[in-house]
Amino acid sequence: MKIKSLLILGTLAMSNYYYCQNNDKPVDAGTFSGNIQAISQYYQEDSLINAALPDHIMGFNGFTNLNYNRGNFSAGVRFESYLNTLEGYPTTFQGTGMGYRFANWKNEDLDITIGSFYEQYGSGMILRAYEERQLGIDNALDGVKVKYNPYKGIYLKGLVGKQRHLFNDGLTNGNGIIRGFDGEIDINELLDSLNDSKFRLTIGGSFVSKFNDDNNTPDFILPKNVGSYAARFGMRYSKFRFSGEYVYKINDPYPYNLDDRFNYIYKNGEGLLLNLGYSKKGFAVDLSAKHMDNMLWRSTNVRVGPTDLMIGYLPAQCKQHTYNLAATLYPYATNFFGEISYQLDVLYKIPKKTLLGGKYGTSISMNLATAYVPERTFIDDLSSSRNSYQTSLFSMSDSILYQDFNIEIKRKINKKLKFNINYFNFIFNDDAVKVAEYYKMIYAQIAVIDLSYKINDHHSLRFETQAMWTQQHKGNWFFGQIEYTFSPHWYVAVLDQYNYGNPVAEQRLHYALVSAGYINGPHRFSMQYGRQRAGVFCVGGVCRAVPASNGLTFTLTSSF
Repeated sequence: MKIKSLLILGTLAMSNYYYCQNNDKPVDAGTFSGNIQAISQYYQEDSLINAALPDHIMGFNGFTNLNYNRGNFSAGVRFESYLNTLEGYPTTFQGTGMGYRFANWKNEDLDITIGSFYEQYGSGMILRAYEERQLGIDNALDGVKVKYNPYKGIYLKGLVGKQRHLFNDGLTNGNGIIRGFDGEIDINELLDSLNDSKFRLTIGGSFVSKFNDDNNTPDFILPKNVGSYAARFGMRYSKFRFSGEYVYKINDPYPYNLDDRFNYIYKNGEGLLLNLGYSKKGFAVDLSAKHMDNMLWRSTNVRVGPTDLMIGYLPAQCKQHTYNLAATLYPYATNFFGEISYQLDVLYKIPKKTLLGGKYGTSISMNLATAYVPERTFIDDLSSSRNSYQTSLFSMSDSILYQDFNIEIKRKINKKLKFNINYFNFIFNDDAVKVAEYYKMIYAQIAVIDLSYKINDHHSLRFETQAMWTQQHKGNWFFGQIEYTFSPHWYVAVLDQYNYGNPVAEQRLHYALVSAGYINGPHRFSMQYGRQRAGVFCVGGVCRAVPASNGLTFTLTSSF
């Protein structure tokens, strides 16, 4: 497969050269583009923080994408290297080889891809093949994907393929086969009389099924074919918008040994996601609600890693935080078994040149997100039909999983100085979420002050201070950072996290880190040295554990 991929690109390049040299008329030779990323980390022993010290001492993750485009045709390959995989990334990523390759042809109506591809139907609950390199997730499909637009306003998709599972000197797919179809109709495009209407409406539906026979339990008869279907809509009128999606999945038993009530159960799964929003200049509000029950499904019934071979995506109803303590200490991971969650976002900008708004205006944003365990009535049928329990849409128990209230105020004082002030209030049930290894309720508050000062057109300073207060887990934390940028190319930063409130005196440690970088257009080089505390890194409700480490890290990214 490696040789074939390289031969395809080599043949294309040679043919372009030949035509350019042997034709009088100008020939479109096509274009090459791509990007590269390389991360290398040198590990040091640090017994105080139980830092990871692998035998290989140094880890390396890298990849290069090379894409070719000419007219309606495009092709690409991705070369990957894990020598050895950075600590905290999946151990199933090892070696060097080709991890992604595709060929695509498209015109105005038809789009065909063979090889590797990513895809999402609706919100992703029924199907999401995607890559999140920071989490070590890549469940690209390998097969054939077709998109067809038979008439204005009508959009059809179909696919069949296997999911990427392992990387061992090259791509290794799982055994399960995914088959999917999706259709969407834009009513305003379809009907000429509604082209200029303020009311906009789209409707869509999906069907996705899997086939796998790699079942390994003699105790149960497991289905080899599992299907799921979904229906969705999106409406907009003037400043209002409303959307929804419902997904239903037939029985899909999966092993879970920690609680027999969920082990190889045959209960069907369902999910409902609703969003309502209103926006105008200076003000916006969004409200979303989600019911999800037993919607975890993979292209296998064999126990694999937490994020391996996932067909559907379980979206988290919470804000994605960027400040260190809020983002990494108690991030919320979507509950696999089910949850009922709500989220409210409000944004308001106080007009400029007013007493409260100041010369440039002041932005205030507020977010409230909460998730609860569904109300379940467990039934005694594990020796027969194994449905295990009964529940209903948005039937919520009093068992909280997570609550996050946060508010942010942004203001520009003058041409040189601006600030952000943030407050966070968390309720975190680690007995259910299990990302802090505390397994009890955690109540925490965080305050952040972020100041930016522009010295002149080429030099600027940023000061960031964070503090967290909690009586649970590891107690109080302090975070401080100063960053100096001398544009347009250089920056240097120093930060420290201090667990001054740890109930164990010997563990009241500093996690200091210094970093520097050089940026030149699409090229970026950075290095950092210091301690990294153990924790959890999450994106969109999907998380990976990050072990404690001490050492030197180099990062290079570039595109062309």
